[in-house]
Amino acid sequence: MSIQFDVRTRVREDLRDLVPYDTHPYPNVIRMDLNENPYPFPEAVCQEIIKKLNSDVFTRYPDPGAVELRQALADYNGVAPDNLIAGNGSDELIQLIYLTFGGNDRTVLIPVPTFSMFKIHARITGTGVEEMRTGEDFAVPVQKLVERARAGIDIVVLVSPNNPTGTVIPPEDIMYVLENTSALVIVDEAYFEFKRETIVSHLNRYPNLIVLRTFSKAFGLAGMRVGYLISNESVIKELNKIKQPFNVNSFSQLAARTALKYRQLFDEQIGMIIEEREKLFMELQGLSGVTAFPSQSNFILFRTPVNSDKVYQELLKGGILIRNLGKVPGLEDCLRVTIGKKEENAIFLEKLGVILRDNKE
Repeated sequence: MSIQFDVRTRVREDLRDLVPYDTHPYPNVIRMDLNENPYPFPEAVCQEIIKKLNSDVFTRYPDPGAVELRQALADYNGVAPDNLIAGNGSDELIQLIYLTFGGNDRTVLIPVPTFSMFKIHARITGTGVEEMRTGEDFAVPVQKLVERARAGIDIVVLVSPNNPTGTVIPPEDIMYVLENTSALVIVDEAYFEFKRETIVSHLNRYPNLIVLRTFSKAFGLAGMRVGYLISNESVIKELNKIKQPFNVNSFSQLAARTALKYRQLFDEQIGMIIEEREKLFMELQGLSGVTAFPSQSNFILFRTPVNSDKVYQELLKGGILIRNLGKVPGLEDCLRVTIGKKEENAIFLEKLGVILRDNKE
């Protein structure tokens, strides 16, 4: 007698319709879809990393507390090392927060549209999700959000600058939320370096504040998967109970520490990205029928008079990969383009212009 096994029946019922995250690794295209730093990783930083490599990086487990990295991050952010946790990208840290403070009978409130992984990780951890639509200008309705948060919300998510809209939540609005709810408030500052506006300086005032940052954007370390979390020691203590012990590998810790040491080189690249962003924004605004939304990040959200699916596919045929957001509620016929190098932006604009002219009604 053989026993029948159906793996689908063993999957949690609430996860059975979850779709795997897929970025489609298209070869031979200009990638302007994932908000990465388009410039080469600085040679001086590469050489310093190579110089510091030794056998232990490969044969020994990494420092479980990322002590040296946390000290460098403390100096960079003006906080104490005990206010920090390093993570295997922000994704791990989001999941860690939900595992610690979310779960069954807990609910997270998320203004949308925003970074989709906040909702996905909530589902994975069994945390309930409530979404709140932002206004036409993508502004977070702070008063409404606070009223809802007071009525049984456990975690509030605020992303500033927001992905995919590029909008910023004013610090006074974030502080209003922190002061008027007992919920844990996550402020995702993944794109902080492109705006230099942060709530971290108010950390000591708010015991319910968690700030997320990443090395994947401004510091060009997307391939290393390094993120970090800033909060008060009481919150860090609880998170450390759940955190995996060897979550950031030795090579990534070394790369992140070295990048911070040479951050002036990255500041130069950030300056070029911001300059190109402003040029690209003006060029997009000049295209007939296109609405470009102001951005304080390293990408621009824009809406076209042509169906976004068609624009996306035509650009892909022309060797340009961007992000199609047309199926996201509130972002109909919208796409997001990462700021590239000057020549990449020019190619993108040229091909987009041709598509719009060829499909003009």
